[in-house]
Amino acid sequence: MEFKNLSFYFPFALFLLFSTFPLSFSSSSSSSKQNGGVKKSHRQSSSLPNSIIQSSFSTSFDFKFSGQAGPIDVKNSDHRNGKWILLQKSIGVSAMHMQLLHNNKVVIFDRTDFGASNLSLPQGQCRYNDEAIRVDCTAHSILYDVATNTYRPLMVHTDVWCSSGAVNPNGTLIQTGGYHAGERKIRLFSPCINDEHCDWTELPQNLTVKRWYASDHILPDGRVIIVGGRRAFSYEFFPQNSQNNGIFYLPFLKETTDPKEENNLYPFLYLLPDGNIYIFANQRSVVLDYVNNKIIREFPLIPGEKRTYPATGSSVMLPMKLVASASSPVVEVMVCGGANGGAFTQAEKGVFLPASRTCGRMRITDLDPVWIMEDMPMGRVMPDMLLLPTGDVIILNGASKGTAGWESAIDPVLNPVLYKPNEPDPSKRFTVLKPSNIPRMYHSAATLLPDGRILVGGSNPHIRYNFTGVQYPTELSLEAFRPPYLAPEHSHLRPSILTVEGPVSYGQKFSITFTLGFFQPAKELMVSMIAPSFTTHSFAMNQRLLILDVVEVQRLSLFAQKITVCAPPSRNIAPPGYYMVFVVHKGVPGHSSWIRMQ
Repeated sequence: MEFKNLSFYFPFALFLLFSTFPLSFSSSSSSSKQNGGVKKSHRQSSSLPNSIIQSSFSTSFDFKFSGQAGPIDVKNSDHRNGKWILLQKSIGVSAMHMQLLHNNKVVIFDRTDFGASNLSLPQGQCRYNDEAIRVDCTAHSILYDVATNTYRPLMVHTDVWCSSGAVNPNGTLIQTGGYHAGERKIRLFSPCINDEHCDWTELPQNLTVKRWYASDHILPDGRVIIVGGRRAFSYEFFPQNSQNNGIFYLPFLKETTDPKEENNLYPFLYLLPDGNIYIFANQRSVVLDYVNNKIIREFPLIPGEKRTYPATGSSVMLPMKLVASASSPVVEVMVCGGANGGAFTQAEKGVFLPASRTCGRMRITDLDPVWIMEDMPMGRVMPDMLLLPTGDVIILNGASKGTAGWESAIDPVLNPVLYKPNEPDPSKRFTVLKPSNIPRMYHSAATLLPDGRILVGGSNPHIRYNFTGVQYPTELSLEAFRPPYLAPEHSHLRPSILTVEGPVSYGQKFSITFTLGFFQPAKELMVSMIAPSFTTHSFAMNQRLLILDVVEVQRLSLFAQKITVCAPPSRNIAPPGYYMVFVVHKGVPGHSSWIRMQ
């Protein structure tokens, strides 16, 4: 009888819902929903905007679809511990670097100095300055469209091998450094606005020194700081600073360099609420006051193994929970995996040492911070650590023996691991998830997508592309991992964002209107705000998750509700730029919408 009554009222509920919001849908809502990687048309026949259609009528089913735009295969039909979907057998390049942009496209690129890739440049374009071959008419970068599961080639002009990047407040990728001809270059990639012809731009100005294996971070004033690199014991800014000829010496980077192995490249960087920068390299970490060029705090050594390249572990700054009554949020850093000192030189001899099983957490805002150590279910070197909309951490990719470098690791770790930082029982924090069947070793990458999936690609432990006669062939495929919160049985809990009131200003309240699958009280609601990362070599640069303070939740109709939250209070907490905003209901996130902090 209850079901009959509900079905009777359902048409009236729909009428009430859409009559409540006739013209107020925000165009800022992300329009890149994708069901299991299936291509969806950009054009839909309706008087409603596409973003509303996709927010209101999204599904969670997985399909098998032949052709470039659909998943080639579907692995693991049981979603409870996640699901892997092969999006593309080959994109023509190995995904060493990834950056999600606010138009729901992902810039992906490899190096250029190994010879031809498996993807041609369009319209007869070629590079004539390559050191590997005299004329190179192949692409070493692509632009991947999340919504349609398609891609197109891009043209980089110099070698971007082991480079770094950050997105500026306007949404343009600032990409720095590389190898040989590219080692001092600054490149820009701006999202396409009115067409699909945007491509890489290389600036005439150069970095002050060679930057190979450096790390970048966006700053509160919109500049990018570039830290370190091989034999580059310094930092600089883009746009450049006029002081000291634009370069600032940082002895900490030289002090953390191990003989023969280094183990301090691609340092982990985090912007702190006081505006200073936390830097982790090897086993040490400090706070840098980059305005006055001085170290203002040093922390205890992390126990156990080395943690940065080539003894590559990974790291995240755990979610910062913002509370209006608190002057500054607690900041906690987590570092996982890595390799023993000497692992790199041993691997050169064919001896592959076990990877680190440990993770360390340290609340760096404490007066007397200490590392709290935990054991992962398995050892891992070259892992990727990403923050999920729920506030949990996913650890994936990498190997269980060896170190980063050519032919320097064996025994791939195929299972992702979910880590719940707020679980009070340490024995329940780690959960082993469904494995992929594709090893993702050296030079692989992963990034969070606006729909909550993880995009995974790359892996090339060889000097050149090598597909036969080797244990771990060069990998040109793209996969998506669907975390357990995307399981179909959670569909009724999944919020769909209808509007985000904007513009969003620092310290001000803003509201998000959303719906649930059917009438139910909205409980355990959370709003998370995530900066998209530049991911390479097991570190997601600029990754940042803020849990916003909830002010009020209102029911607007049978299905629609409005949640009001406080925006981050300052640029130190949330540097200016684009963020994905997720509504999370009972641990299940919906598709995000993009907002811009400025």
